[in-house]
Amino acid sequence: MGGLLFQAFIYLCAAVIAVPIAKRLGLGSVLGYLLAGIIIGPVIGLVGSETREIQHFAEFGVVMMLFLVGLELQPRMLWQMRNRLIGLGGLQVGITALLIAGATLLMGVYWSVALTIGLIFSLSSTAIVLQTLNEKGLTKTEGGRASFSVLLFQDIAVIPMLALIPLLVLPELAAIAEGKVASGGHHGEEFSLVAGLPGWAHALVVLGAVATVLLGGHFLSRPLFRYIAASRLREIFTASALLLVIGIALLMTLVDLSPALGTFLAGVVLANSEFRHELESDIEPFKGLLLGLFFITVGAGINFGVLFADFATIIGLTVGVIVTKGLVLYGLARLFHLESANRWLFTLGLAQAGEFGFVLLSFSIQSHVIPPEMASTLSLVVALSMLLTPVLFILYDKLVASRLTEGEVQEPDQIDETGKVIIAGNGRFGQIANRMLVASGVKTVALDLEPDIIDILNKVGVKSYYGDATRPELLQAAGIESASAIIIAIDDRQRAVEMVEYVRRHYPHVKILARAYDVNHLYLLNKAGVDIAVREMFEGSLEVGKAALKATGMHPFKVEKMSQAFRRHDQAGLDSLYDLWNENPDMARNRALLASAKQHGETLKETMETDRLQFHDRTERGWTPPPKGYADKFED
Repeated sequence: MGGLLFQAFIYLCAAVIAVPIAKRLGLGSVLGYLLAGIIIGPVIGLVGSETREIQHFAEFGVVMMLFLVGLELQPRMLWQMRNRLIGLGGLQVGITALLIAGATLLMGVYWSVALTIGLIFSLSSTAIVLQTLNEKGLTKTEGGRASFSVLLFQDIAVIPMLALIPLLVLPELAAIAEGKVASGGHHGEEFSLVAGLPGWAHALVVLGAVATVLLGGHFLSRPLFRYIAASRLREIFTASALLLVIGIALLMTLVDLSPALGTFLAGVVLANSEFRHELESDIEPFKGLLLGLFFITVGAGINFGVLFADFATIIGLTVGVIVTKGLVLYGLARLFHLESANRWLFTLGLAQAGEFGFVLLSFSIQSHVIPPEMASTLSLVVALSMLLTPVLFILYDKLVASRLTEGEVQEPDQIDETGKVIIAGNGRFGQIANRMLVASGVKTVALDLEPDIIDILNKVGVKSYYGDATRPELLQAAGIESASAIIIAIDDRQRAVEMVEYVRRHYPHVKILARAYDVNHLYLLNKAGVDIAVREMFEGSLEVGKAALKATGMHPFKVEKMSQAFRRHDQAGLDSLYDLWNENPDMARNRALLASAKQHGETLKETMETDRLQFHDRTERGWTPPPKGYADKFED
């Protein structure tokens, strides 16, 4: 027991320390787990031969991952993505697998082993790529969407690969394995429902098992989960979710199929279930822990002796895989008409091998397809290519994105009208102001840098122009010289401040209204010379607070009194703190400002209570009481 606790402590400690550091450095969680395994295994030697046994247990995380992938694959979404999913993804996997398999055949490797290696290296790292795209804000770009389509196809393609690999068994390895079993090297034979059956009976049992998963998932799972949900015991629902996944995995094992295949099919069947999100939230923590443990064991099992014994060959194989995949990806990007920047993002982002490569390698060893000594080399190639992924994205940022951005900036629209009010940034904030002004008969000119937003708005009759509102020539074309006001609602905080400074300096007659993200941004805008700066969340949050007070049964008039008192107190605080901020804009280290803000906050409750108890004043004579019974609906 002491040994088990010690091993658990070592693995958890390595994950807790290494993964946050890796994520902070932009390497991603998968690389963090791999590095943690490398440190506690080959480097320090805290873990050893037991990692192989632990890995077999941790592989159940892959089964759970494929169940969750199936849950996400709603038929409608797949149909909408069918062109790129099947065309781009299918061609990438097929061509890459054939090229790598062909190159491996030329090295004298048996054809079934070569094909398996091709399949392994045709996959990319879903975890690393999606996380990196999300962190860099590239998910919604054309290259990001194309990458997601390919990664999704690869995740789905793992299922037929797991079904195909056992059919590629290498006779020599199978004979060695049978010899070990005969000599007593394997204790206890696993029970199988298809052992000794003729071919036709074997096929019928397998089809029956698959049908059980599909029909049971569709007809039996919903009544079962409704019954369990009625108990209102969260832990029982979690236990049921685990029971479902483990039971299906066991059934697939009994008929000699991949457990991942069964759980994936079950996930697809349950994709439209009302319990889908609950199942996801219950399975996700177990999946994350087991997958993390799996990657740690992979890192701990890497044989650096193999690397240093044949360093040039392994590095050459790693570079060869990346270059081969890159050429295939670049050719497909051109075939599917991806633009230059997106083409290179797609190419460099997916050129590495993926985490499912480790899964297929492990499965290939178990299925006697790839020799263990060859698997050690291939595992190193997969790991090294994944470790090089951040370098590939750095190359994209430094050598591709910056150059292409300078050379391929979309030309701004020709502005053929001027407006009394210019709106810089026609997103969710600017749109509301624009609609109100247009509906009131005020001529506006709206500028935005998001082509998708402009296309949508133009389709619904809201005219907008593509262009950078911070460029002086575009402001002049929009009529800034004769405009009465400008609303600055761009997303870039620093450029918003610079724009206020520019307009105030060159067009002092124009009233400047701006969106502020927070108090610090509000102060920066005020310092730059803005006339009115509005915090984007303040008014909406105040309205929610008022509605919540009414929901507690408070009279609407008292709610209005208290909201006005809160508004006055907040504005007074902003005014009083501005001078302290001006002395030191670093709010986190401005002790005088923080102390004054704390003191101001302590007076809020007293101020609002005092104001609420006062009689009407002249400013409140325009307030109209709500209809009779208005407050009653909040008391139900």
